[in-house]
Amino acid sequence: MSTDFRRSTVYQIYPKSFCDTNGDGLGDLRGVIGKLDYIQKLGVDYIWLTPFFVSPQNDNGYDVEDYYRIDPRYGTMEDVEELIAEAAKRGIGLMFDMVFNHVSTRHEWFRRAMEGDPYYKDFFFFRKGKENGEPPTNWESKFGGSAWQYVEKFDEYYLHLFDVTQADLNWDNENVRKEVQKIVRFWMDKGVKGFRFDVVNLISKAAFEDDDAGDGRRFYTDGPNIHKYLKELHDTTFGTDAQIVTVGEMSSTSIENCYRYAGRDTGELSMVFSFHHLKVDFMGNEKWVLVPADFQKLKNIIFQWQTGMAEHDAWNAVFWCNHDQPRVVSRFGSEGRYWKESAKMLATIIHCLRGTPYVYQGEEIGMTNTDFTEISQFRDVESLNHYQILQDKGLSASDALRIVQIHSRDNGRTPMQWDDSRYAGFTAEDGAEPWIGVNGNHDRINARQQLEDADSIFHYYRQLIALRKELPVIALGDIEPMAEHHPCVFAYRRTYEGHELIVAANFYGRTGEWKEAPDLTGFKRVIGNYAEESRPEGGVWSLRPYEASVWYR
Repeated sequence: MSTDFRRSTVYQIYPKSFCDTNGDGLGDLRGVIGKLDYIQKLGVDYIWLTPFFVSPQNDNGYDVEDYYRIDPRYGTMEDVEELIAEAAKRGIGLMFDMVFNHVSTRHEWFRRAMEGDPYYKDFFFFRKGKENGEPPTNWESKFGGSAWQYVEKFDEYYLHLFDVTQADLNWDNENVRKEVQKIVRFWMDKGVKGFRFDVVNLISKAAFEDDDAGDGRRFYTDGPNIHKYLKELHDTTFGTDAQIVTVGEMSSTSIENCYRYAGRDTGELSMVFSFHHLKVDFMGNEKWVLVPADFQKLKNIIFQWQTGMAEHDAWNAVFWCNHDQPRVVSRFGSEGRYWKESAKMLATIIHCLRGTPYVYQGEEIGMTNTDFTEISQFRDVESLNHYQILQDKGLSASDALRIVQIHSRDNGRTPMQWDDSRYAGFTAEDGAEPWIGVNGNHDRINARQQLEDADSIFHYYRQLIALRKELPVIALGDIEPMAEHHPCVFAYRRTYEGHELIVAANFYGRTGEWKEAPDLTGFKRVIGNYAEESRPEGGVWSLRPYEASVWYR
């Protein structure tokens, strides 16, 4: 394991969909243990596990009922301890996903609040409604509808920025912050080497006012005490161990705030997730629409964050996929003729950037979006809510379904495709049906087949992950955007102490000419997704469909 997170790569596992060892249709922790050799072969340094704590699973574990207990659906504390130990033997650290903006309404703190205990009521945001009987503010839940839920017993509302069963915690209460610190220290003592903090930039709320210009997010995003609270958490917990790596998921954040969240000497977090580059197929902040991806906007955003964070000595997590995103090869690449080439191209762009790359389970074998044809096949609460909301707005059921098919979080949650058997090797063929349907293309897209194919997407990811460790220019170098306004080329230069790297990629499935290509004299190709390399001729570089190559000197 590289203890320098700049040289590291993180593999994200969504346990529910990774590997089921007891035949109940749900992935479990023993399934992760059983696949550690596969993950080690990929070459990653950390495994980020999404939540497996006790939870009613209204938001697939992001509604935590007890931070100290393992949900029996996933396994036991002994399983967790074995997983930490076995991963460590393979040089892999465990990164746990901590949800501290909200808790499940079944959490003891909230149950005590609902009993009227004033100490615990102050753990949450209970507010009186307006005189006209409306909620305290017009803020919208990120899952649709009002962000406030009425409690008749108190004649008050509580705040839930997400599902109604996810009550927001009041971080302005010092007792809440001390409880959070206790939880982090508990898992540090168990040997956890990293923490991913869910929507952590929402924990500090500003004024509780109506938002005449939007949905309320400006009153709770990057709030007034956010840096104070993160620094306090750092100083009292993970900041006491230099080996622990942290990443904050930043919802609708600003780059200026991220300079502080992830600055080398600001004492907050190791790095940040930002999502602006994954909204280039949205309409503004609205994702439940169908619009083509804006390639120029994608480049602008990625390069703005790359250069801006570098100038302020701050660090990015770089990624395409996670459990909340559609599959990138379906989104920006090709599911057809150029499936393999486009998957490798997209990987090349991310893994040579300045930042720590994250690989989401199945990304390394080119898994695609779901092949679901009916709304009954979807499980995600956000998708089901918006399927109805879209129809309430006047869309037909078929049009609403098409939008859900493209944007649903379930695209990233179908079972990991291990082999070509009935349930893709996710669970026993004679076991229970998986909790969500297996993608039908697992007969041709699966890990077993790719492990045996030297030219597979899996082995390409292995090479990229190894290159980051071999070439300091990738982990430590400066970045300079190239071909910034080219309609199909994504390119950049990395430099470090006399070493130089040029990354060039054609983002589309047609040949593209780069007419002011760099001179590659003295460079050698260190990786590329076509067997035969191509070079500029007379200053013009003819890049084949989805071609990507990395050149070093």
